[in-house]
Amino acid sequence: MAQAKTHDYHILAPSIWPIIGAIAGFALLFGGVLWMHSVTPWLFWAGFVGVLYTMFAWWSEVVQESRIGDHTPVVRIGLRYGIILFITSEVMFFFAWFWSFFKHALYPMQEYPGTEYVQPEIFAVDAFHLPLINTLVLLLSGCAVTWAHHALVHENNRRDLITGLALALVLGIAFTALQAYEYRELLLHHDWTFGGDQYYSNFFMLTGFHGFHVIIGTIFLGVCLVRAIQGDFSSDHHVGFEAAAWYWHFVDVVWLFLFFAVYIWGTSVML
Repeated sequence: MAQAKTHDYHILAPSIWPIIGAIAGFALLFGGVLWMHSVTPWLFWAGFVGVLYTMFAWWSEVVQESRIGDHTPVVRIGLRYGIILFITSEVMFFFAWFWSFFKHALYPMQEYPGTEYVQPEIFAVDAFHLPLINTLVLLLSGCAVTWAHHALVHENNRRDLITGLALALVLGIAFTALQAYEYRELLLHHDWTFGGDQYYSNFFMLTGFHGFHVIIGTIFLGVCLVRAIQGDFSSDHHVGFEAAAWYWHFVDVVWLFLFFAVYIWGTSVML
């Protein structure tokens, strides 16, 4: 009884994953610099694999902690704070790309002394064709996630939880496939070189990074679906699913800003 736990906190056991993640993250970023300077791409890819493996192994341990009861109400509050801070950092990341896009759209100027800004030849994207379809697909996916969350929290209905997650997962994959098709059509109609002009550089960085986040969110939803099938999550204990849902809604909101700012407003201004 002298060793009985008398508090609501979780004391973590020693773990190698923070140092492994730090080393992999450094290798990823430094390898990216080397790749950009045409030295070698291998350090970047080694760091990328290391980061992925760290996430898989570390989060697997977090899931096990949840299953054995270490995620008390106080611990779950801390996890939610961490998720909020992570999403806030992602907001700042996309804010930088939107800033660059608006700057070059509203105030194009010469970048170096003696040079003149040359308006790029813009291949107009019909915002109300494939981008609009993708918008509807992503919003419907967000609705499916909300349905699954409501089924779990308010109805304790595991069948609808699994159905909603499966539907959201399928729609997320459909969004990525449609985005890849749109890229193919754009690159066929435009001889584009990365960094060659401001519009397409910002366009592909914004939509590309958003697409990358959609892929990450789709993986999150897939993991939640597998866990839901295995019997994880309850109406008062579902931080992992909550994190995935918050992240997915963040991806939805970013796409709405991107759709109206880049596809609709941006194309009309740059033309």
